[in-house]
Amino acid sequence: MTESLAKKVIAKLEAGETVDFELPRGGRLHIDRPLPFLCVYRPQTPGSEADTESLLMTQSAWLIVAPQVDISDWLGELTQYLQQRFGACLLLELWTGQATADALPPHAFNIVADPDHDLPELLEQLENALLQVTIHRKAPQISLQYRKPVAPAGLPPLLPQGHCHVVGLEINPVYRDPQSGDTFVFAHRAFRQRLNRALKRTFYHFSHHQTHHRPAHFHALGPQSVEDDVRRVDAALARISDSFDLLLHVTPINAEAAWQAFSSSDFERPAELRYRPRTIDPDLMKRELFGIEIEAIDDPTMADIFSAKRNELDRQITLVADRNTPRFLLGSRQLFGDPDDSLLAVARKILRKIPPPDSANAKVMLDAWQFARRAESELARYREQDATLMARVEVRDDIAGIMVSHGNFLIGSAATVSEDRVDAALAHEIGTHALTWHNGRQQPLAELRCGMADYEPLQEGLAVLAEYLVGGLDPGRLRQLAGRVIAVKLITDGADFVETFRLLHDSEGFSAKAAFMMTLRVFRGGGYTKDAIYLRGLMDLLDYLGQGNDLHALWLGKLSMSHLPLIKELRWRKILKPPALLPHLFARPEVTPRLERLEQGMQVMDLLEGKH
Repeated sequence: MTESLAKKVIAKLEAGETVDFELPRGGRLHIDRPLPFLCVYRPQTPGSEADTESLLMTQSAWLIVAPQVDISDWLGELTQYLQQRFGACLLLELWTGQATADALPPHAFNIVADPDHDLPELLEQLENALLQVTIHRKAPQISLQYRKPVAPAGLPPLLPQGHCHVVGLEINPVYRDPQSGDTFVFAHRAFRQRLNRALKRTFYHFSHHQTHHRPAHFHALGPQSVEDDVRRVDAALARISDSFDLLLHVTPINAEAAWQAFSSSDFERPAELRYRPRTIDPDLMKRELFGIEIEAIDDPTMADIFSAKRNELDRQITLVADRNTPRFLLGSRQLFGDPDDSLLAVARKILRKIPPPDSANAKVMLDAWQFARRAESELARYREQDATLMARVEVRDDIAGIMVSHGNFLIGSAATVSEDRVDAALAHEIGTHALTWHNGRQQPLAELRCGMADYEPLQEGLAVLAEYLVGGLDPGRLRQLAGRVIAVKLITDGADFVETFRLLHDSEGFSAKAAFMMTLRVFRGGGYTKDAIYLRGLMDLLDYLGQGNDLHALWLGKLSMSHLPLIKELRWRKILKPPALLPHLFARPEVTPRLERLEQGMQVMDLLEGKH
């Protein structure tokens, strides 16, 4: 370990390259880019505390040093470079207490500072940030100790006095069993996430008050490069996601014939539904899925996103295996959830307030091929802005209705669309589903093309909102969304196909064909409860926009509402790009006042704009 290592590190940083060097005896130096801080950990024995080492690996600049390895020369040169570049430099050394049960109170931090380099504002910020590292909603006990050296007991200081600011952080490893030493995996994961945020807030404060560096947000101090482990996991999950389409696997290929048979029986006997052959082996696919090493990822944000996606893929693969069995409905409810009381209340209010449409009002209808030509024209307009748009339109005999699958717009050959619903349908399917698929392709993570875990409520809510923005969300469409919620509630309560149809047709006033299609959608596969998410996603989205959040950014990929804070973090870290394409609707003058009303806060019924 000589000063030449510092010269190599500095040269890479000056060249704009990430530093990732293996050091003697299992040590490692990782610096994402030049920053005015470095986290350090010196384990007592090599590899003895991997769970504690991983706490540092969430940061953009960290160093793990093996015991008895002298690093003072090259570390001094490196910190001198950082001080000259930023005006100041902070070394934060982390270590665990020697005893976890007695030496420290349960869930505690001990901040150690040099009395000759007192930084009261920084230490106060660190203390405040650490108070957010809660365990079971309990804040930690925090002590502050001034002493020399700022180092773990029995170890020399990292650097001679005066080189840079040094702060120590001793933690009680509450994520570890004090008797056996085993790591509590879930406790460690939560602790790591919260400590990661606390340290970033501290480095943000240090940067703004002690250096020339001015990050716009504490998340901006996170890693900006995408590590190889992240790329490998992302690609592996995308391969599995792309290998099957759950919606196609559970969509009947004989919907029109089933309707004819059902209506011929005076709505007494539903026809048997037929499905396309399954193209995957669920057992082999799950073996591949759980062979993906998400645990190798150091970045907790990326690991969280991928873990959630793996869990969702596991449930989706199970649904393919369980198609047309009693287990299917249970799995679907696990995946999409049940309608809650607030959702049911809104659905019932819509059906109560909006009367059934007058069937005497004839509408001009487009057949599948006429509608396909309109869709092709819409795609051509987007290709004028971005020639890389790969979406295509297909008219197919094996689907009912319309859908987007893997970015392509699929139209059932028997489908018809009323002329006054064409704009809304194109805004829904192409302006939302196809564009978010395309925009997700432009991102460094395939996850945003395939869809994040639980992305569908936000995706469908966004698509329905697009219908409103183009002026195409009519009372009949809202009644349809409400009816779907009621249908999901009925099947989860144990109703059969005919009972569900009769309630929708006789009690709620839907036409026989409309009630049949709602019922078929919910009963397909054995009980597919996805249809409740359209109205739920719209309600959640209206709440989100009413809080002043940005609408345009929701088009950068197929995002989930629960992961939007992580998406914001990745945007601050400059990993994600703005949307490559936005819907044409944003250029329409009539859309501006509607957007303004959304920002002020709206409820679902407000979207009708006096149409009921």
